[in-house]
Amino acid sequence: MTARPIHAFLLPEIAPVTAPHDRRPFTRALISVSDKTGLVPIAEKLVAAGIALLSTGGTARALREAGLDVTDVAEVTGFPEIMGGRVKTLHPRIHGGLLGDRAIPSHREAMDAHGIADIDLLIVNLYPFEAALEAGKEPDALVEEIDIGGPAMIRAASKNHAHLTVITDTEDYVLLEKALTAGGTTLAERRSLAATAFARTAAYDAAIAGWLEGEAHPADAAPLPRRVSVAGTQILPLRYGENPHQRAALYRTAPPHRPGIVTARQHQGKALSYNNINDGDAAIELVAEFEEPAVAIIKHANPCGVATGPSVTAAYERALACDPVSAFGGIVALNRPLDRPTAERITEIFTEIVIAPGLEEGVEAVFAKKKNLRLLTLDAMPDPTAPRFLMKPVAGGFLFGDADLRREDPALIRTVTEKSPSPQEMRDLLFAFTVAKHVKSNAIVYAKGGASVAIGAGQMSRLDSTRIAVRKSQDAAEAMGASTPLVEGSVVASDAFFPFADGLIAAAEAGATAVIQPGGSIRDEEVIAAANARGLAMVFTGQRHFRH
Repeated sequence: MTARPIHAFLLPEIAPVTAPHDRRPFTRALISVSDKTGLVPIAEKLVAAGIALLSTGGTARALREAGLDVTDVAEVTGFPEIMGGRVKTLHPRIHGGLLGDRAIPSHREAMDAHGIADIDLLIVNLYPFEAALEAGKEPDALVEEIDIGGPAMIRAASKNHAHLTVITDTEDYVLLEKALTAGGTTLAERRSLAATAFARTAAYDAAIAGWLEGEAHPADAAPLPRRVSVAGTQILPLRYGENPHQRAALYRTAPPHRPGIVTARQHQGKALSYNNINDGDAAIELVAEFEEPAVAIIKHANPCGVATGPSVTAAYERALACDPVSAFGGIVALNRPLDRPTAERITEIFTEIVIAPGLEEGVEAVFAKKKNLRLLTLDAMPDPTAPRFLMKPVAGGFLFGDADLRREDPALIRTVTEKSPSPQEMRDLLFAFTVAKHVKSNAIVYAKGGASVAIGAGQMSRLDSTRIAVRKSQDAAEAMGASTPLVEGSVVASDAFFPFADGLIAAAEAGATAVIQPGGSIRDEEVIAAANARGLAMVFTGQRHFRH
């Protein structure tokens, strides 16, 4: 599908024509486009309707090659294109034709006095800066892709939308064709097109500003920008949002694009929903944390099972064992190509989405039997350490800040108890703490042998998260026919400090042998004493991982 500007989904449908007198016909059109998709067909329709064409550079050449009569901008301005085309439309005889308000006598007098003719229709799209940025062009080449005249004309025509029609998106050629038949555009149509145009220039400037900000500051030392421009292009309309009464669509931000749910390819299954996309993003970001084969099963943006293993099949089995009840209807993400044995195992229960960086032979045939299952592939896994920002709307504005990129350095972890963790316990502690970074706070994660065995998430009390995780572990053990809960002999991670000893005591009573937490509570000594009294090893990281 053709992408739409970010504003297009947010505005209401164009109002029906109720006042024919507000239609504005076209007598003269200025066309200057970088993307020449559909150029000749729409220009032919304009000429057939008796509309004179004014154009520049490559656009004019393309129109002439198609046998259409076109006037060069230089003939109107009396000034040639100079500086490699940097200066060609920035002239009073062009901008006067775009900005002149036909309803103000002094504007008409000025236009007549200086030989400025009306321009009723502007068709402009911009130099492909975003595409050049995504292609990785050098800075000097990127600078040359920054359009100046195009945005100036678009803004001028959009400001004067009471009299002018401005087209910046090839998808709107359909509306233009209808307007030709109807005798012009209505004020409602012109306003909607002007909104599209301003959204386009805003997105364009946002991409340029983002690139320059990155060029000006090293990623690890960049200050938060004084002003933030957020723009995107709609790539996927959704049936509804988080709930059926809410609207939603998926937008792509300016390049370069981080690999993930937005860049994924869907091979089969129903269309993705708002919640599918949100959960899929959480799943991808989690499995990307691990170097070894890993699988994450996500439900409502929280992991209900995460595991590493010698193969993705083994990792899936271990992830599923953590909470097989919650895994029903979940999202499964892998950080390795999906093989047929794993695919066959996944299809044994109802799964909403499977995401992997590639498919091995035979996988698609396995999933073809599950028509509603969405199968997605990634070109690459996202880099979990790459600098990026998070944004959250609040009333009257938004929060903007760094994503949580921290990975724990074992050399900086401090043992605070009499007993030190064994090498295997330390590996599991680091694994559990990494998973906890992706669990909604308050987060408690039990792990053993590189797999989660119980997860407590999203509770107002850390003690409640601890108890919920233990209870779910008991349920999982019963489902497997095991005689003891999976948390027996595990380690436990807490995304923030234990404010009281009660949560740690509950973990010890459940069978945990080692604990990892940030530390920093005024009751740290009380918590450490409780760990010593129960023979637990405990380490402090000095850094929390809240995820709200």
